[in-house]
Amino acid sequence: MLLIQQTSKLIDECEKCVARFWQMREENRTPDFFEEVKPHADIIHQLLKEWQQEANVWIQKNRPKYMHTQQIASAVESMEQFVVQSFYKETSKKRFLDAIHSTSYTLEIFERVVKETQTDVIEKKDHQ
Repeated sequence: MLLIQQTSKLIDECEKCVARFWQMREENRTPDFFEEVKPHADIIHQLLKEWQQEANVWIQKNRPKYMHTQQIASAVESMEQFVVQSFYKETSKKRFLDAIHSTSYTLEIFERVVKETQTDVIEKKDHQ
């Protein structure tokens, strides 16, 4: 399912942002915005846009108990910011890492809920 793949890619990107953040601090350099930052951010922002649309449709259709469109919107907004921030050594460590932790948590819960719903649908078909 596309939604699970997209969610998985976003979870991976969270991990890559943390690694990039530490790497940029270690290298003690400022990236070229138009060569490094913008091309990467544009790809992730497009993925986020598509994922948010898919996720919102899925939530409206399946009405999960503990996942809401506002959580999706918050995760997208946060991720749009920290993807760019991950390139800069001046980024506040605590706020950056907290934002990633919170967004990763939301993404992982969402992924689990989608997978559980898929499993429930398959099991219902098997028992009919």
